[in-house]
Amino acid sequence: MAESLSQILINDYQVPEKVLAESRQLAADRGAPLGEVLVQKKALTEEQYLEAAARYYGMELLPTLDTGGTDAEYTSRVPIAFLKKHRMVPLFPAAGDGGGKPLVAVNDPAQFAAVDDLLRVLKAPEATVVLAPSKEILSAINTAYDLGRDTAEQLVADMEEEESTDSIISEIEKTADLLDDTSDAPIIKLVNHILSQAVKGRASDIHIEPYQHSLKVRYRVDGILYDLITPPKRIQSAMTSRVKVMANLNIAEKRLPQDGRIEIKIGDKNVDIRVSTIPTQFGERVVMRLLDKSSRLFGLDDLGLNHEQMAGVNRIIHSSHGIVLVTGPTGSGKTTTLYAILSTINTPDINIITIEDPVEYQIEGIGQIQVNPKIGLTFARGLRSIVRQDPDVILVGEIRDTETAEIAVQSSLTGHLVFSTLHTNDSASAITRLIDMGVEPFLISSSVLAVAAQRLVRVLCENCKQPVVPDEAALAQIGMTPKDTEGHSIFEAAGCPDCLQTGYRGRIGIFEIMPMDPDIKSLILSTSDANQIKAMAVKNGMATLRQDGVGKVLAGTTTIQEVFRVTQQ
Repeated sequence: MAESLSQILINDYQVPEKVLAESRQLAADRGAPLGEVLVQKKALTEEQYLEAAARYYGMELLPTLDTGGTDAEYTSRVPIAFLKKHRMVPLFPAAGDGGGKPLVAVNDPAQFAAVDDLLRVLKAPEATVVLAPSKEILSAINTAYDLGRDTAEQLVADMEEEESTDSIISEIEKTADLLDDTSDAPIIKLVNHILSQAVKGRASDIHIEPYQHSLKVRYRVDGILYDLITPPKRIQSAMTSRVKVMANLNIAEKRLPQDGRIEIKIGDKNVDIRVSTIPTQFGERVVMRLLDKSSRLFGLDDLGLNHEQMAGVNRIIHSSHGIVLVTGPTGSGKTTTLYAILSTINTPDINIITIEDPVEYQIEGIGQIQVNPKIGLTFARGLRSIVRQDPDVILVGEIRDTETAEIAVQSSLTGHLVFSTLHTNDSASAITRLIDMGVEPFLISSSVLAVAAQRLVRVLCENCKQPVVPDEAALAQIGMTPKDTEGHSIFEAAGCPDCLQTGYRGRIGIFEIMPMDPDIKSLILSTSDANQIKAMAVKNGMATLRQDGVGKVLAGTTTIQEVFRVTQQ
């Protein structure tokens, strides 16, 4: 006699009878699948429930779903909300494989009625039904509906057929999930497509740039700008207005810069978009900065520090007082590094307060203040108030003026650990910059613990990177010789679909960390020359940005060209 599902769960997966009975009642009351309730009660994992269900129902269990050859034509007939509600997705085999009979992956084996409804819409007489984890099904749904959308070029072509784009503005309204948006207005479809493709392509920024006779849309991926499309100039106003409406900006005001914010959901990603518009000679220029709120914060281990640097940083950031400065140009990852440091030292027994412009990520257990110059809340004024809040650690987003620098120094001398950033090219130049701001050299030598300069280099795509024998001229660009490469493999970027044909996927930091040892402290009292300070630091063992970059090249992480690009003076 065949075992029931309850017997399998009790005997083989040790689910207590009482918990199973409660879960069945709860599932009936809620109208929810039994497996979902059991997983929520932590009686077993989703994988374990699916294994038990597959055994009982005699179904195949697919831990992963291959959507590579999926025919996504059904997306125009089946609402995405229907598939998400019932946690199922049709996967069509390639021609000749099963005669085109669909494979339907479900998360709840009891969804017979929903599967029948789906097959009626698909006009398929029968299907092979299999079990799959919910995250795999949702990922396959999102992929299919993303692929099933028109290309940017097709959407632009549709707009050419529109008589007028003025009436479109009145049709605009927000949507919870861009993949759920079924609006027929071409301008809405085009902007939604641009946003969803930017998230899919890991873009950090979207640029909408007007010129005299053309309009250009570009993405920034891993720090490099790439052209996306060149829409007709005549849709410029409608496209800009659509973005401004989404960001709650004044669409009638085109003469002044405006800043706004959009919160959207694309599939399983929650994305925060900061929107900035400025008036130019040929119309409003729009730049959108994308922040994926569902991605986790970086830890110190993710930044690219080598073992020696990691040991030094851990020693510095656990000091009781002093200033730690991170320097580099805009977009070099300074804020990410500081957030990683704060996440490392964030424990219940210390009070951490930050003042930032803007607050990019919320960190649990840390007080974060957004500067607001319009009401007089500057870095200096905020910092002066923070020190009255009994903090142990203070993060100042940026030291921009003499007043902020002096308060930061005084705070560090009165028992606070202060982190901040400066815009300088290397670590030694930070000392010169502070002296230039009017901070006394003796205060710098007694308060600054260390200065770290950093840059971001693109990481080679593991799927397509190719070994290469570099010529002497290329090696000389970053101070290497052929002898230095002995015993190491040097790689170059190639390009594949995984990395969008760029040859790179993601970025990593290269660092120059200058601890304030007694020699450098003494030198600061007699000179503010950055070259002399740097020479002393190198003599005492500091690795420069380029030297750290060379280490990443020899490790096969990045290329010679990348290190040269970010370290050339």
